[in-house]
Order: sequence, then structure tokens, then C-alpha cells
Amino acid sequence: MIAWSEFVFFASAATVLWFAGAVAAWKDRRGLALGLTLAGLCVYIAFIIGLWAGLQRPPMRTLGETRLWYSLFMAVSGVVVYARWRYRWIMLFSAVLATVFVCLNVFMPQIHDQTLAPALQSGWFVPHVTVYMFSYSVVGCAVIMAVASLIQGTDKYLGSMDSLIYIGTAFLTLGMLSGALWAKAAWGMYWSWDPKETWAAVTWCVCLAYIHLRLNRQSSWKAACILVLLAFLGLQMCWYGVNWLPSATESMHVYGQ
Repeated sequence: MIAWSEFVFFASAATVLWFAGAVAAWKDRRGLALGLTLAGLCVYIAFIIGLWAGLQRPPMRTLGETRLWYSLFMAVSGVVVYARWRYRWIMLFSAVLATVFVCLNVFMPQIHDQTLAPALQSGWFVPHVTVYMFSYSVVGCAVIMAVASLIQGTDKYLGSMDSLIYIGTAFLTLGMLSGALWAKAAWGMYWSWDPKETWAAVTWCVCLAYIHLRLNRQSSWKAACILVLLAFLGLQMCWYGVNWLPSATESMHVYGQ
């Protein structure tokens, strides 16, 4: 079993391996890049498994615990995009974004206990949170490409960005559906327009608008990039931004910070 106090050691080893993999990718040493990144993922996953055993519950309750999963899936998304499209720079930027959330957990430690609210003691808990965190990471990779496109003034990343948004939207949809079924079992209703639910719906609609415009060729590549950025901002509001809204105190989705 592993305690949260040991996170810094596992995280340091994982991020070193991720950045080493990013350097190898930049030098176009594909096999080494994939091997180093996967080794870093193994170290990080080992910590998650150990923490899960130590807490005797899924480490998904607090904001810090969700950041743990986002860092993991951000690294996963980066290596998958690199393996698929061979963008040498994507590993570096995905490693940077993953490390930002790692550092937040290092410098903003939280209390992680074994307690789990009754509403979270459901078979929907793990798949719902996992699906959402993965979708966030996929959209995060799309954002990196959108920013790169706007900076470089090119649409050459548009095809891969489309694919990522389609995947991210699919997982967002699964997350919303699983959340609705969970809500029905926990509270007796599928949808309550809770602040988190509302922002999830807003983000989903932005993603659908992107897909609609791209399929109908009704937008320029710059407009597509801007929509991706708006979707990412919506995700941040849905994830933790709602905690600062006045209505957050009455939210049914606040279980621990």
C-alpha cells in the first residue's frame, strides 16, 4: 500500500521518463520515445494502484485525485497521438501539461481519507470519472494542436484535431449518459441542471457545434481552432471552475476538495 506522501517520488520518476521520451521523440527516435514514456506511465500507474489499495477506495473523490487521473491520461493521449500521427513535438507539450497538474498536486497537498459519500458508493463511480478524465485529456491534446495551428498559421493539424474532438465528444457523451443513470439511481432523477451538469451540457454542445461545422464545411480552420479552445474552457469550468460559483454550495456534485 502507498500513501499520498509518497506521490512526489513516483511523480518525479514518471515526469523524468516522460520528458526523456519527449526528447527522444523530438530527435525522431520513435522506439526509445515510446519505451521511455510507457515506462513513466507504468511508474505512475503503480502509484495509483498503491494509493487505491491504501485508501481502500478509488482515488477519484477530491479535486487532487482527479488531477492525478488527468495527468495520467494526458501522458497516454500524448503518446497515442505521437504513435498515430508522428508529430515530434506533441510528446513534449503533453508532458508539460501533465506535469503542470502533477505540480499542482505536489504544491497543493490535500487530505485524502478513506471515507466515501453514500452517493459515490456506486458501480457507476469509477467508469463515470474515468471516461470523463480520458475525454478531458483527449480534448487537451486537440487544444495543443489548435494552439500550434494558430501560432504557425496552418491548417495541417486539422485532420488529427478533428479525430481527437470526435473521440473526445464520444467519451463526453458516454460520461453524461453514465452520469444520468447514476443520478437516477442516487437521487431519483436523470438530470437536475446542477451547475456541473449545466457546464457539462455547455461543453458538449460546443463540441457538437465543432463537429457540425466541420462536417458541413461551414467554418474556416481558424474558427475550428477557436471552438476547440472554447470547448477546453468549458471543460475547466465543468471540472473545477464551478466550485467558485455561488451556486456551488448547493451542488450535489461537491464531495470533497
